[in-house]
Amino acid sequence: MKLGVFAVLFGDKKFQEALDMIAEMGLESVEIGTGGYPGDAHCNPKELLSDESKCHKFMKAIDDRGLKISALSCHGNPLHPNKEISDMHHEQFQNTVRLAEMLEVETVITFSGCPGESNSSLFPVWVTCPWPEDHTEVLEWQWKEKLIPYWSEQSKFLAKHNVRVAIEPHPGFAVYNNETALRLRNECGVNIGVNFDPSHLFWQQMDPVSCIKEIAEHNALYHFHAKDTAIDAQNTAVNGMLDTKSYREELSRSWIFRTVGYGHGEEMWRKIISTLQLVGYEGTISIEHEDSLLSVEEGFQKSAAFLKNILIKERVGEIWWA
Repeated sequence: MKLGVFAVLFGDKKFQEALDMIAEMGLESVEIGTGGYPGDAHCNPKELLSDESKCHKFMKAIDDRGLKISALSCHGNPLHPNKEISDMHHEQFQNTVRLAEMLEVETVITFSGCPGESNSSLFPVWVTCPWPEDHTEVLEWQWKEKLIPYWSEQSKFLAKHNVRVAIEPHPGFAVYNNETALRLRNECGVNIGVNFDPSHLFWQQMDPVSCIKEIAEHNALYHFHAKDTAIDAQNTAVNGMLDTKSYREELSRSWIFRTVGYGHGEEMWRKIISTLQLVGYEGTISIEHEDSLLSVEEGFQKSAAFLKNILIKERVGEIWWA
């Protein structure tokens, strides 16, 4: 396994400056944002696809620092009811796939998307319970009329370009856990897998170790994000885990995203890394930063040091059997 970082956390820096910081920390790979919600501060696929010299300069900056691209990421909602948004995210996804083929990058990462409740919707609708019956009807409609048709077509497009997609299970989108991720893969194509991010599972009360094993059994573990979640026991005890308050209201929320090690300790993360090793994952552990309590630089450095220590122990055989 390699240690890398999702470079969008350095979106306010020039690409070469960001790469220097990544290389200086001793990381081996970089995940590049190409659109969608993370944006394309360092990589505009349309520009690189149309300008060979720009594409060469882009790759040279990465190669010169001894780094490899782990994935191109355009986390978006290609099923958004607002056609302007869905068309933009769809175009960014397809251009990202084309660029991945050109750069010989195997994996593109995005979200499954979330439709509305009908063709006349203005906003996405995430269904979280089966009753009243309206919710079940909406969910069935979303999968039959939107998700399966769209991703079946994208599976063909991916095959044409010899690229695979890693869908990140994320609450608020149709694919948010193992069951929905595997349903999409089974319904639409085996080149549709998972970008595994434990932070989205922790607050759903899912066990990342068990989830990794199940996803790996289906050969669907394509990429991995290293991000943590801290759960506030008091707020959870009185309000539960579903929480719509701003991420900036840290004191009153049931949970917040944290730097790895600040939500769950070394024991949990060693179990996660050991399980990745046990199931044969040879890809990148890609650091993602969404911790509102630490600066980008501090969160990045602490994550890198924390994970490097665990990976070093793994490489000398200190496996934590899960």
